[in-house]
Amino acid sequence: MLRQYKLSDYNFRLVLWVLALSVLGILVIGSANESYQMRQIWGLAGGMALMVVVSLFDFTWVLNFYWLIYLAATALLLSVLVAGDSAGGATRWIIIAGLRFQPSDITKIMLILFFAKFYEVREDRVNRLRVILSSVALIGIQLALIMREPDLSTTIVVAMVFCVLIFMAGLSYKIVCGIVIVSIPVAVILVSILMQPDQKLINNYQMTRVYAWLWPEDYPQDAYQQQNSIKAIGSGQLYGKGLNNDDVGSVKNGNFIPEPQTDFIFAVVGEELGFLGCCAVLLLEFLITLECLMTGRRAKSLSGTLICSGMASLVLFQSFVNMAVTTGVIPNTGITLPFMSYGLTSLISFCIGIGFVLNVGLQSRRYRT
Repeated sequence: MLRQYKLSDYNFRLVLWVLALSVLGILVIGSANESYQMRQIWGLAGGMALMVVVSLFDFTWVLNFYWLIYLAATALLLSVLVAGDSAGGATRWIIIAGLRFQPSDITKIMLILFFAKFYEVREDRVNRLRVILSSVALIGIQLALIMREPDLSTTIVVAMVFCVLIFMAGLSYKIVCGIVIVSIPVAVILVSILMQPDQKLINNYQMTRVYAWLWPEDYPQDAYQQQNSIKAIGSGQLYGKGLNNDDVGSVKNGNFIPEPQTDFIFAVVGEELGFLGCCAVLLLEFLITLECLMTGRRAKSLSGTLICSGMASLVLFQSFVNMAVTTGVIPNTGITLPFMSYGLTSLISFCIGIGFVLNVGLQSRRYRT
């Protein structure tokens, strides 16, 4: 379970990027809503501690329990549907012993671990129809449970991470091309169905967000968050208005975006730290993604490569979705910006995931005897 490692093999660069981005997030959260800053500080302290502890565990030993990990993830998501706590029209949280957390954030990491081992065990059979269908069914159960909360953004991100995992596991290019060819007409049909007023595929409020994104002038009550976010980012110009500014026209002071410390934290970054601040956040998210990928290249096993690839894709896709929403590139859908947004479950889950990446790095092929 625990092994002896060399301190010189520890990826301190990855730890530095995570810490720098998280500290920047704490500063911006404090400026957006000071009452949440201390909680995020404690969350970061706990997350960093768990990151170090997890990084010292032998990930191959943890993966021996991959079916238990999958069942635990399923149980967590089911508990939300049975006894979940609601907020903002969605039921995504559960309360245990007075602690309120979001299981879907933890599930992302658990599913990466599960499929890392699932595909390693079936490494020479990844392209067989039985393996493909069984893995699609397994991820489909999780996606369906997340979608029921409802949480469309997390469903999309988890689906994208799964696609990366199965591709990195060795899925044939012929199968990938075939899926893409079939997906194009299917996507066209789905879009045409979604545009119908009586469609049942997604909730009405989600469809309204799409309409508000396409025609914001016709849906002002639903488009105001994104429109104000775009204006806030633009108003920051190059250097921004500064943290903790007292400008009455700012996002946080004018209350133009409810709870800006969570899903729309990037709008606060753009307004208060300007274009340079946005570039700094983009760079740090990219560096974390890059370090995960580089660690995966040196992994001693397929499962290690998949853990690193999964975490890299999770950080990349979730960052893209969050920033795309705040800049109006895609319709409004709530999801946190990794290591930046307020949310203890999200922060700690990402720290745990990075801890596994660090452990993969400690057991890279260069040091195998």
